Amino acid sequence: MSQTSVKEQRSPETTDELDVELRKVFKVFNGETAVRGVDLDIHRGEFFSILGPSGCGKTTTLRLMAGFETPSAGEVLIQGQSMNHVPPYRRPVNTVFQSYALFSHLNVWENIAFGLRIKKLSKAEIADRVQEALKLVKMESYANRYPGQMSGGQQQRVALARALVNRPAVILLDEPLGALDLKLRKQMQVELSNLHQDLGLTFVMVTHDQEEALSLSDRIAVMRGGKVEQIGSPSEIYECPRTPFVADFIGDTNLFEGRIEASDYSTINIVTNSGQTIVVQPPEPWNTSGTHQEVVVSVRPEKIQLSLYPPASLGNCFEGRLKHMMYMGTHVHYVVELLSGDCLTVRQPNTVGAEVALNTPVYAHWSTTDCLAMNAGIKN
Repeated sequence: MSQTSVKEQRSPETTDELDVELRKVFKVFNGETAVRGVDLDIHRGEFFSILGPSGCGKTTTLRLMAGFETPSAGEVLIQGQSMNHVPPYRRPVNTVFQSYALFSHLNVWENIAFGLRIKKLSKAEIADRVQEALKLVKMESYANRYPGQMSGGQQQRVALARALVNRPAVILLDEPLGALDLKLRKQMQVELSNLHQDLGLTFVMVTHDQEEALSLSDRIAVMRGGKVEQIGSPSEIYECPRTPFVADFIGDTNLFEGRIEASDYSTINIVTNSGQTIVVQPPEPWNTSGTHQEVVVSVRPEKIQLSLYPPASLGNCFEGRLKHMMYMGTHVHYVVELLSGDCLTVRQPNTVGAEVALNTPVYAHWSTTDCLAMNAGIKN
């Protein structure tokens, strides 16, 4: 997975003011708890993503912000005001759905103007604001078309314009690009990021697409089982996951379960369940409870190097056999079976060189700073 981020091309202009706050929010459906004590602080002007697998509670969390669901316990605040008893149409938010939810019998102009007419604004103000919204999403020439006459990407732009025309404080995005093909999805990611930058509004997006969250977000909340597992910037979530679940869910990784054999101020020696010794140099002092503490080691595929001969440095170097190779264009994906029986996934840039035959002996090695140890007690 490429870690080139749309967000890294600009500095987000967020403030210390909070637009959305969730305080110990629970939601129970027919005895089943979908959201379990979620706490969130979303800053004004931030692009905040809620990421997680199906059924983790992310969409329910977004619906609680929108007012489509009411919390069973806890409080939802928008711009410092409690929203627990405020209906959706009175909240300073608008939601963009994956299905677009456009009225098929209305043309683009009428779809965008619909909410303004409900508010009984003057015809002149409606015309000005619809035209402004069309310009923002570059759809001025499509004002007279109907949803059925447009592509998925064009319909998504109209859905965005309809949300923006009400000038909400917060835009809620529920899998907004999920119905688009891959190429159009990539284009719309850039457009969505540019739109967020131009408007300076707070965007809150729900997605199950890890790469989409990494590339668009200022911060990400990873959810699992109705709880927030970790909140951080894209680089923090990817490079420093706090739990094995986050490490495994965000991108690809190799996980080794084992126990601490020895540790000092700067390094930890871990013996894996298959008998390998891995040395980890954590980014900050590791708070161990002594030797034999159960841990999980994560090594990203792009951090691993392969060579036909033993490297000069033998730290974290393991012999194995090349079992699978897949050409992916920009990179090559390898599977290496170590002598211990462990299988490693390795990703290396596609550089010119002779192909290596399967079952060739190879050495997989990585730096002590290119792997991460996590407490195994929080893996489930």
